[in-house]
Amino acid sequence: MPLNAGDAEYGSMSGNGLAGNVDSSETAPLLMPEPDREPVQPWAPLSKGELQAVAGGPGWRKARCYLVLLFWLSWLAILSTAVAIIIYSPRPVVPQLQWWQRAPFFQVEPQLLLQADRLQLNFSVLMEQLPYLKSLGLGALILQGLFGKEMSPLNLNEFSKNVGMLTQIQHLLTASNKANLKVVLDFCDLDLLGSPHGEEVSDPQLNISVTMQHAVRFWMEEGVAGFVICDTDEAYSEKTLLEWRSVLKEFSSVEEERIVVVRQTREFLPLLINSDNVTLVDMVMRSILPHSDHALSAGQVAEAIENHLQTQDQTTWLSWTVGGKASYNLKKLLLVLTMTLPGSPTVQWDEEIHQAQATLPVRLLMFKPLMHVFTGLPQDKDAKHSAVALLTTLSHAKAREEALLYGSFTFLPFNTSSFSGSLNSTSSSPPILAFLRSWGCVHVLIVLNVGPEPHALDPAWAPSLPEAGVFLSSTGMDRLGSTSLYTLKVQPYEAVVIKLFQGGSYS
Repeated sequence: MPLNAGDAEYGSMSGNGLAGNVDSSETAPLLMPEPDREPVQPWAPLSKGELQAVAGGPGWRKARCYLVLLFWLSWLAILSTAVAIIIYSPRPVVPQLQWWQRAPFFQVEPQLLLQADRLQLNFSVLMEQLPYLKSLGLGALILQGLFGKEMSPLNLNEFSKNVGMLTQIQHLLTASNKANLKVVLDFCDLDLLGSPHGEEVSDPQLNISVTMQHAVRFWMEEGVAGFVICDTDEAYSEKTLLEWRSVLKEFSSVEEERIVVVRQTREFLPLLINSDNVTLVDMVMRSILPHSDHALSAGQVAEAIENHLQTQDQTTWLSWTVGGKASYNLKKLLLVLTMTLPGSPTVQWDEEIHQAQATLPVRLLMFKPLMHVFTGLPQDKDAKHSAVALLTTLSHAKAREEALLYGSFTFLPFNTSSFSGSLNSTSSSPPILAFLRSWGCVHVLIVLNVGPEPHALDPAWAPSLPEAGVFLSSTGMDRLGSTSLYTLKVQPYEAVVIKLFQGGSYS
């Protein structure tokens, strides 16, 4: 087939916009020209006058007012919410404690005051030690056993005859007031309902009632801060307590309230509140250990302590004493327990509690030890100083720490299966005991190891407690600084007091 076959010329192309001949193909433009663009105005910011004209418009003014109003309303809402959270959030209310609720009591037995012939009492030794007792953190004295049947505190005629005895008591009251120590008279084991003169009277009950009120008023005028009566006394009745309270009310004030204390010896204590909802007594003195002629074993001590910890009375203000006898190893542990339980601790004098630099009279060294928690301590100076340091540390910690002063109480039972012994087993190692004193976000943990074997705390024992803490005190006075409950190991017969904190916080 010839390449130039046909009428059409080779290379010729017809189509829309294309010429079919050579002339038209050569004269057609290769690129289409672009249309002319409109001129663009150059960008320039608004002038000051233009901005003022735009901003001054009614739309922008309203917008600005609305935004400012929204800002202040939001700020006030946030502030009100914060104030409401602070006001309505639960927080502990600091109670107004009386003097007898803040400071420990110091019980003085008559052996301390006996002269060398052991026939008469001499208060000079005690008066010399009053400033030192105050430095230990003690706040009140309980004079016990000063009055016999022949020298009843209600028989003022006998006191008027024994001028020396009355003068010494007056001097002691004056010296104690100067040392800022209250004095409470113990009327236990006295025949308060006996006839003051020993003769028959036509109306003995009326005579005794008038005499008792007169005697109570007399001692109030002398500066006595209160009285102690036993629940076994025949005079322990609603009638007697109401009469005493009526007299004490005359001498009480906001700064210096006069009190009535009942020493509990029975399991149940009636007549705390009468039918008219009147409180008859201010404080109940209760023993931790039961009375025994011999020293109680570690298991018996642990059982007595646990019974008291599980049955804490939150309505009655208690004053704790050690009470029964315990071995030497448990003396300091019982002191820690007495000083950290809710209430006012009551301790008794011991020959170890005296100024180390002071030279005591020879007759004082002949007395039997008078503080149960320290009876039987060795006579070396280190033990004496340790005992005094422990009492001082605990009393000052109780006055300083709100959790120990009026914090709530929580018993923390241990899982006895994780320990080698229990109270009902024959093992010589009873389980350790613990309780918590809490005030707000501050917690003070008290751990007591009554047994002869060391114990480490189980981390799963109380998972809700903060792990970190700082030692406040311990029976050995050898624990200082921070600690962790996961690494704490309680030694035999040891008690530790730890102030707990949240992790990383030590304030």
